[in-house]
Amino acid sequence: MTRSVAIQMDPMDGIDINGDSTFVLALEAQKRGFGLFHYVPNRLSLRDGQVIAKANPMEVRYEAGNHFTFGDTQEVDLSSMDVVLMRQDPPFDMAYITATHILEHITDSTLVVNNPVSVRNAPEKLLVTHFEGLMPPTLITSDPDEIKAFRAEQKDIIIKPLYGNGGAGVFHLPPGDENLWSLVEMFKEKFREPMIVQKYVSAVREGDKRIILADGAAIGAINRVPAVGEARSNMHVGGRPEKSILTAREEEICEAIGPFLKDKGLIFVGIDVIGDYLTEINVTSPTGLQEINRFDGACLEAQIWDAIEAKLQ
Repeated sequence: MTRSVAIQMDPMDGIDINGDSTFVLALEAQKRGFGLFHYVPNRLSLRDGQVIAKANPMEVRYEAGNHFTFGDTQEVDLSSMDVVLMRQDPPFDMAYITATHILEHITDSTLVVNNPVSVRNAPEKLLVTHFEGLMPPTLITSDPDEIKAFRAEQKDIIIKPLYGNGGAGVFHLPPGDENLWSLVEMFKEKFREPMIVQKYVSAVREGDKRIILADGAAIGAINRVPAVGEARSNMHVGGRPEKSILTAREEEICEAIGPFLKDKGLIFVGIDVIGDYLTEINVTSPTGLQEINRFDGACLEAQIWDAIEAKLQ
């Protein structure tokens, strides 16, 4: 029988086929004979214990402007799928968390990638705190006195939202910068959660490395160098991608976290490393596959599907 995969993601017509990691995962699944279904998160429902989605059968092709075809919308029982890929973009908010609770109902019958319980329990900036010696000096708090003491000790700092994504809301405050308390006030007005304050790692000028892990094993990396005058290295804000290989320290970091990721069913993970420090473990919707593929002549999506199919066996 044909295997099937339902992909919970953002609308297909808005993706960039030259950069989107979910798109190449869908291409690889189709190549392997999986039947594809697409649905957006707000079409996911839990009805009397049954997890259903209004989904469309889908075909994909690497053809700009004509990269997908939908069949008629169907009500799909997601427990009948072999795999569900949870791939919508953050923010990691209550809507995202609710989706993990709903998908948890099918984990006995369907492989959900990544495991929704583990995704829910692994906020990307908080998960790193469980691995001693890997992070730069870090404070997570809403307490102004703690922030004041941390800055007095570290001098040069970064402040950012605890559940932010894509580099949004990241501020570099060098010694003498007078904007800290205005930013703290703004964060408190905008977010109920604590903020995260870290020692600024100057090695970010040489790049912020994205490393992809499949079932706990590192399979590729790319360095992202921030633009002149920019503290963030994210490519959508001007970061420049560069070919990269793992350093001994980065291999050490991957070996430290790999067994945990494998044990928790976090099959597709992207970590961020600046200098000698791990800054994030991205488990919601990691990116970077196509960029690494182009530099390395690789096919990382095939390695991820190898890991998924090994789980199905």
